[in-house]
Amino acid sequence: MFHHKLNRLASAAAVAGLLAVGSPAIGAQAPADNTKVNTRDRAAGAVTADQQSNGTTDRDITKRIRQSLVADKGLSTYAHNVKVVAQGGRVTLKGPVRSAEEKASVEAKAVEVAGAGHVTNQLSIAPAKPAKK
Repeated sequence: MFHHKLNRLASAAAVAGLLAVGSPAIGAQAPADNTKVNTRDRAAGAVTADQQSNGTTDRDITKRIRQSLVADKGLSTYAHNVKVVAQGGRVTLKGPVRSAEEKASVEAKAVEVAGAGHVTNQLSIAPAKPAKK
C-alpha cells in the first residue's frame, strides 16, 4: 500500500514538472532587440569577436586586458564582459557598459596593455533600468 501511494506521488510530481516546463514563464522578459548592433557588425570592415587573432601576442594582449577588467571589482558585470578583440596589436572594445566613467575606465585598462593609439573604443552606455515596483 505504501509503495502504491509513493508511486502515485512520484507520477504526479513528474506530470507537474512536465507541465511547468511546457508553460511560458510568468513575467518572462521579451527577447533583446539587437538589430542595430547586428547590422553594424555586418558592415564592411566591422571588427567582430570571430576575427580575434590567434597569434601569441594578440592572445596575450586580450588575456591581459580581460584579467585587468575582471580584477576591477568596481566595474559592473557588463564591463567585465565587454568584447576585447586584438588584431595585429590593435584592440577593439565592443559591448555595453553602465556609465561614461566605466567606458573610460575600460578603455584606460586596454590602453595600459596595448598602448596609446592602439585601442578603438566602440563601447556603448546602457544604464541600469530602475527596478519595477
